[in-house]
Amino acid sequence: MSTTATLTPPAPAAKSPAHETLVSRMRAIVGPDNVLTSAADMSAYECDGFTIAKTKPSVVVFPTSTEHIVAIVKACVELDVGFLARGAGTSLAGGCVLVGGGVMIALARMKRILEINVRDRYAIVEPGVVNVWLTNALKPHGLHYAPDPSSQGACTIGGNVATNSGGPHTLKYGVTVNHILGVELVLPDGRVVTCGGPTADGPGYDLTGTVVGCEGTFGVVSKVWVRLTKNPEAYRTLLGVFETIDDATNTISDIIGAGIVPAALELLDKTMLSAVEAAFKFGFPLDAEAVVIMEVDGIAAGLQDEADRIEAIAKKNKAREVRKANTEAERMALWKARKQAFGTIGRLGYPSYCTQDGVVPRTKLPEIMRHIQATAKKYKLGICNVFHAGDGNVHPILMFDERDPLQVKAVLDASHDILAECINLGGSVTGEHGIGVEKIDFMPLMFTPDDLNYMVRLRTAFNPENRCSPGKLLPTAGGCSEPSAVALKPGRRAAV
Repeated sequence: MSTTATLTPPAPAAKSPAHETLVSRMRAIVGPDNVLTSAADMSAYECDGFTIAKTKPSVVVFPTSTEHIVAIVKACVELDVGFLARGAGTSLAGGCVLVGGGVMIALARMKRILEINVRDRYAIVEPGVVNVWLTNALKPHGLHYAPDPSSQGACTIGGNVATNSGGPHTLKYGVTVNHILGVELVLPDGRVVTCGGPTADGPGYDLTGTVVGCEGTFGVVSKVWVRLTKNPEAYRTLLGVFETIDDATNTISDIIGAGIVPAALELLDKTMLSAVEAAFKFGFPLDAEAVVIMEVDGIAAGLQDEADRIEAIAKKNKAREVRKANTEAERMALWKARKQAFGTIGRLGYPSYCTQDGVVPRTKLPEIMRHIQATAKKYKLGICNVFHAGDGNVHPILMFDERDPLQVKAVLDASHDILAECINLGGSVTGEHGIGVEKIDFMPLMFTPDDLNYMVRLRTAFNPENRCSPGKLLPTAGGCSEPSAVALKPGRRAAV
């Protein structure tokens, strides 16, 4: 990985005639109050949670309808300008970085829940609906939308669709693609198509499943049909306290190996615990090397037996203690600790952090955790861990100062080492954050040239000019895929 922090080429000069024409067209479509152009405003949209890669868009536009998106896209085609859809910007692999500049289509103002159909158990939402808003809207109906990313309080359904987001409870319930029934998609030429809909398992190719996880490279999602799930009758939530990371991760493998499918298995290491405890005073044991939140849910009858089995497995693996959430308030406090953990990292004294996202087989968790610890020593970095352990989906958080080029290089090199080891252990370089611009160089390590060529051909079927979300997910000019990728416009690579 290169350490270049700014993606090239830069956005057009603010006073250029082409830029003025572009801004004028956008204002005519959505109105002047829905267009941002100042340098200060652009700086808020130059990156997502992967702050190492940055580039400012030429203009930020806020549509409020599908018709607005169609008009924006058609204007971009006419003016030969790239564009990208953005939700809340909570993604962590540079998926919201507009490589080469152009129009950022910010979907935050398309935030309506259009329909909640309780009898057929689906809802129709606009892409800017924040994940937790839907959760709250469904509470009176005894239903929920199962994918619950840790950024649930900020991330949007449209962004979840783009990256096929996971979350703590997707161990049992499945990731985003398992809960999307259909999408309305504005294609890169301005046509509107509907893939899927309110009925499950329609005939023909699964285009909905193809769109989910495409990282915005197929078009702009303007409407989503989501599957609703009945709330569990009861929960049992435990906190296992462990003296070593190995004991904690072996517990996780043994629970799944015993035929138990928990709703969630989440691990926080000692460094992460210190940050969470400093922020919230939950009473976590700061001398423990790791804790694991272990939750089962379902029909009340028999659920305690399942929780008792989990407790026994934890103790067999040398758990120092197993605490129980005896009330809903105690349960919610544990989940607050997990879901707000990232927001407490500032307590550790670092101005910047980079969250990685790799996957290994569950039985390889001890090995990848030892590798992460060795990597921290090798590069003299602070690394803390909080992750979806039940899925083998690790999230090492590398802490540094992005103003120091040497530290930036160390973070990129350390990230490369960790992700390469995930592949070596039989895993992947992403479980839910996506490839974005950050991990393009890993694609030839995971896929053959033929694989990549067919992925390029699929993208080309939707996005023949590569104008929509350019420079994401797949190697293009200068990459390692088939030569057919080289000719695609705009043919720019993310320089990270």
